[in-house]
Amino acid sequence: MASPLDAAQLRDRVQQCVDDVLAHQATVLAEVGPDAQELLGAVARLLTGGKRLRAAFLYWGYRGAGQPDSDAAVRVATAMEFFQAAALIHDDVMDDSDTRRGMPAAHRSLAARHAREEWTGDAGRFGVAGAILAGNLCLNWTEELYATSGMPPEHLARGRAVFDRMRTQLMGGQFLDVVESVRSWDGMPLTERVERAERVIRFKSAKYTVEHPLLIGASAGGADEDDLAALSRYGLDLGQAFQLRDDLLGVFGDPAATGKPAGDDLREGKRTVLVAHALAGADEHGRDLLESRLGDPDLDATTVDALRAVIVASGAVDAVEADISRLAGTARMALKSTHGLDTGAVEVLDQLIDSATSREH
Repeated sequence: MASPLDAAQLRDRVQQCVDDVLAHQATVLAEVGPDAQELLGAVARLLTGGKRLRAAFLYWGYRGAGQPDSDAAVRVATAMEFFQAAALIHDDVMDDSDTRRGMPAAHRSLAARHAREEWTGDAGRFGVAGAILAGNLCLNWTEELYATSGMPPEHLARGRAVFDRMRTQLMGGQFLDVVESVRSWDGMPLTERVERAERVIRFKSAKYTVEHPLLIGASAGGADEDDLAALSRYGLDLGQAFQLRDDLLGVFGDPAATGKPAGDDLREGKRTVLVAHALAGADEHGRDLLESRLGDPDLDATTVDALRAVIVASGAVDAVEADISRLAGTARMALKSTHGLDTGAVEVLDQLIDSATSREH
């Protein structure tokens, strides 16, 4: 069965747009000199392939509002991919991650060049500086794509408020994640731990993955207030379910599929809803193991397996799976409550619920 992500040949068209943008920006950076191409290469590697979920939600939000297919709509949708690239590059710096999608993270790749060239100074600091700048370039190109998409100016104006809100709130959400990573959970009840983890999910992932791209497209397309409110509920619930699935994959996923080492979220010490449930449900030995080893960057495979066993035995996996099913269901109900959207687009958005929450995503 064909993936809804390939409806309207969207993935291929987004990739072509990505390639065209990078080719254009290569000519712009050529004036700076050959060294600047290293930044372009870091972005290009990250933007090759992928699901293109964010682009899909924007595009089908626009089509759902009754607008026709156009290259301009694809170009605006592609802006979401550059925005995600910026977030991933910066996120890998903040998390000190080694890999992304099975390749060295941008800051690691740039640091490796420093080492190969035997340049002076600290290779790690060089890599971080370059990655920050590469991410900033992606932010610049996000705005440029939106503004020069060719979409009618009145449509861009209708989507602009959500577009601006998305970019501001994601930065706030990223910092919220940084703050929560250093705040103690000692003595905190399960409900508060879950609430804190869910707030990070909402602003660091759910909104910019589903809700905001969808609302940018639907607002630009002219959807009415009732349908926008329903799409907002759909987007928030589906975005949260998407991140909960991602949290499970961050602990139990196959590295060949996730592009990250097995159990990488455990090494990074991410305080997720999964971890909150595990700490609440584990026995004393399991809780002690989690509390003492979570966030240890040197976790070996044996300890990762032991931590996974604790998480499963605690009932945390079942609890998160139940949350994913519940949120997918409420997202579907919210979508069904719309009344003025194009039926073909609604059908694709319904199918995207399964794509976003798949165990293989």
